Amino acid sequence: MTSTEVAEKLLAALRGIPGLRPATPPVKPAAPWVPWDWDTLAVDVGAEAVEVRVVATALPLPPLLTEATHALREVLRHSPFADAVLRIVVTDLDAGALRNETRTTRSGT
Repeated sequence: MTSTEVAEKLLAALRGIPGLRPATPPVKPAAPWVPWDWDTLAVDVGAEAVEVRVVATALPLPPLLTEATHALREVLRHSPFADAVLRIVVTDLDAGALRNETRTTRSGT
């Protein structure tokens, strides 16, 4: 399994976690098509470390990151990168997450 294939599998696992999304550059490519999944820019796969950059779209963060760690580690377990350190980096917090958290806190639910 190549690093690109691992990145695609990591992204597929990440997409299954509501509240997190890949952190990609805010500017889309100028070309109408790109020969790869733009979201792979949020993943670096190396022999010693795998880094996945995410944007949180919901709160609280700890349970989301725990779920992401389990899902992403499972992907890595079945790859040549099983021994790599997994880093999940929250690069941004979507404003909607704060609105939803504030609404939840005020209503008590």
